[in-house]
Amino acid sequence: MKRRRKRYSAQSPKWMVTFADLVTLILVFFILLFSMSSVDNQKFQTVVNSLTSGGSLASVEKSQQSQKLDSILAKVQDYLKENKLQNVITAKRDERGVVLILQEQVLFETGQADILKKGTPFLDELGRLFSTIPNDIKVEGHTDNRPIHTYRYPSNWELSAARASGVIRYLTNHFSLSANRFEALGYGDTKPLVPNTSNGNLQKNRRVEIIISDPEAQ
Repeated sequence: MKRRRKRYSAQSPKWMVTFADLVTLILVFFILLFSMSSVDNQKFQTVVNSLTSGGSLASVEKSQQSQKLDSILAKVQDYLKENKLQNVITAKRDERGVVLILQEQVLFETGQADILKKGTPFLDELGRLFSTIPNDIKVEGHTDNRPIHTYRYPSNWELSAARASGVIRYLTNHFSLSANRFEALGYGDTKPLVPNTSNGNLQKNRRVEIIISDPEAQ
């Protein structure tokens, strides 16, 4: 009687097949993760580059605005020097823009808000300048701390506001300037440059400030 020989299957056990499939799935999963990560990194880099480019453009524009204001300041200072007005009108730069400080005697009699004839040449120069630039303009009226009580000006509030409004009214009446560019502010005696302790200091505090606004500060 012949013995039957045992046959051995060449197939792998079922658990090995399942394990191999699982490894393949995990490998595919990690490949997908890596692929998605690469795409996200590319998008992130694109966003970063865009923001960097935008920041550089904003920096250039800010620098150009600053140069324009410096040019305006230089023009005003040259005019003041040529006309020997440096003792009564000051021009400077600060965070607001170009600031012109006109002492009271340049434009007004004490306690009055009617513009003097001798003050119109400087206002005319400003009107011509303002016609060439787009900047907004603020005009501030300031007084010393001595009280005033008249029919026209019951207090320093009314006097300072009337002076600021008068300057704007002159400029818009004599030049083709939009009133929407201007803002009149009356501060009375609330913002003195120096303590009101002497006649000289009182005179310094009675003033009109004209601010050519920096667009970046608005």
